Amino acid sequence: MKKDTKKIKTLYIVVPCYNEEEVLNETTKRLEEKMKKLVKSNKISDDSRVMYVNDGSKDKTWELIEKISKEHKYFTGICLSRNRGHQNALLAGLMTAKEYADVVISMDADLQDDINAVDEMLEKYYDGCDIVYGVRSARKKDSWFKKHTAQAFYKFMKKMGVDIVYNHADYRLTSKRVLNNFADYKEVNLFLRGIFPLIGYKSDVVYYERSERFAGESKYPLKKMLNFAWDGITSFSVKPIRLLLTFGIIIFIVSMLVTLYCIIAKLTGNTIAGWTFLACSIWIMGGIQMISLGIIGEYIGKTYSETKRRPRYVISRNLKEEENEKDN
Repeated sequence: MKKDTKKIKTLYIVVPCYNEEEVLNETTKRLEEKMKKLVKSNKISDDSRVMYVNDGSKDKTWELIEKISKEHKYFTGICLSRNRGHQNALLAGLMTAKEYADVVISMDADLQDDINAVDEMLEKYYDGCDIVYGVRSARKKDSWFKKHTAQAFYKFMKKMGVDIVYNHADYRLTSKRVLNNFADYKEVNLFLRGIFPLIGYKSDVVYYERSERFAGESKYPLKKMLNFAWDGITSFSVKPIRLLLTFGIIIFIVSMLVTLYCIIAKLTGNTIAGWTFLACSIWIMGGIQMISLGIIGEYIGKTYSETKRRPRYVISRNLKEEENEKDN
């Protein structure tokens, strides 16, 4: 069913890219087909674009983006001055795209996100939703380790008080007004999955099956995933510090009971060497102290990063802007 032309909006699809030359041509082929169908069915305007964000790639990703933008109507791109990480690259794309678009969809370049879910996202947007989350319907293709660690991650984040959509990564639709409000969130330690639920507005979800990566290697190995999870927890929750306080109180109570026991044992003449108990106590308490200092130090470090207020990204090239300047 065709939409009223008065209501047709401009869509930008933001795709962060880091060393994606192996997959980018296929991604372009599939996205171009989707964009043409959406324009033909009057779901989006002819001014809609796919915006590739080059995150300081070391291969020929940017050269490929430039070539694609010249040869294909519905494609443009921006280039960051250096590698800033997936979240900052996505942020750069969202903040740039909102200047040209009414609605923006973010997705990865590896073709694991189901492009066909875009249609349902747009339907929900036209029905009044400002945010539509792409949610995995199942994890059948994941390894046992990845499946269970991912589930543990989402459950743990919930326990830590982080408002996060279960099985949602960064495949989402956001309206222009959501992005305008999102621009007021200035934190350096980004965890976008946790920020968007904080903004509010009417939201919904679209379920899809995640495919295998078309080509290349995953940009999120285990180490990066663990760092990402830790950033999410420490950026949105103070529960770890409160748990330390609770744990410290418990340890203090236990130490008082042990001290009372030692005094009674001394007075009754039932003292023993106790070397094992003493040694274990020292090691356990030392470990607890080091862990506690590490967690507190992490929060202090993040506070330090936030107070410096350094820019989260620098755009060295904007092909859309360059195109507009030529037209003028």
